[in-house]
Amino acid sequence: MPTSNAKQPKLLEQVRQRLRVGHYSLRTEQTYIPWIKRYILFHGKRHPRDMGKAEIEAFLTHLAVDRHVSAATQNQALNAILFLYRSVLEIDVDWMTDVVRAKRNPRIPVVMSADEVRRVLAHLKGVNQLLASLLYGSGLRLMEAVHLRVKDVDFDYRQIVVRDGKGAKDRVTPLPERVIEPLHRQIAHVQALHDQDLEAGYGEVYLPNALAALYPNAASELAWQYVFASEQLSRDPRSGKTRRHHVSEKGLQRAVKNAVRAADVHKKASCHTFRHSFATHLLERGSDIRTVQELLGHKDVRTTMIYTHALKRGGHGVTSPLDT
Repeated sequence: MPTSNAKQPKLLEQVRQRLRVGHYSLRTEQTYIPWIKRYILFHGKRHPRDMGKAEIEAFLTHLAVDRHVSAATQNQALNAILFLYRSVLEIDVDWMTDVVRAKRNPRIPVVMSADEVRRVLAHLKGVNQLLASLLYGSGLRLMEAVHLRVKDVDFDYRQIVVRDGKGAKDRVTPLPERVIEPLHRQIAHVQALHDQDLEAGYGEVYLPNALAALYPNAASELAWQYVFASEQLSRDPRSGKTRRHHVSEKGLQRAVKNAVRAADVHKKASCHTFRHSFATHLLERGSDIRTVQELLGHKDVRTTMIYTHALKRGGHGVTSPLDT
């Protein structure tokens, strides 16, 4: 029987290949591979096949006790290791259901008042102001905003369609009247960039593999371009193609941090605080909690109910005895 001389790819390369076959995002790839590498190095470069529950628990304990990582970070590391065993090594890991996941302590979200939101937005300019306005006015997550495609802005129905949001779900959320004119200008700017790219022999935008196969010409159409396209072309790290990607979320994060400081808002506010404020302000104005749940894309209404603790009614909705 003939034997193949082809070498088996190294473990981390196998992980990368499996992630791409499974159509995982580049962000997931950039997260999982370093965690798997750290897990292997922590145990003296032993092969994961030779390790099990005890080694995983030791690594997770090290992260919590020695590295002081958050519960979310610890769970992220566990998810990466689970992927390694289940999807790459194809090892039956029923025993891993016994591995204790770190629990997040419930925290009341930071919420800005409507006045604080206006002050922060006033200290932002251009694309950053428009992006932040959508985070607040439409309740978008940061990456949902930067991933927004031209086709998903519905001016006629005054709505935004969020595609493949958290939990791989689509949802619809309102398009604020105040952003319609600046959004039209932004899309006109993107069209000019796109026409320029097509003339130069480029013009393709990244599409997930399944969509690229289903719609082979879509990558070159304006409808699929990012609303917040980068001003610079860049090389796709996976395909090697030169494309125009979306703006980096880091630029907005820095701008919001500076705007919060300049607006004299003495809260630990970030980009996500706009989304918290969107939900809280809707509830304050009488919106039904189930409606807010749908707008936010929460699977469980209990996730949405955390915002009832932030309503402008005092702690737990009671009046202080000092004021009675």
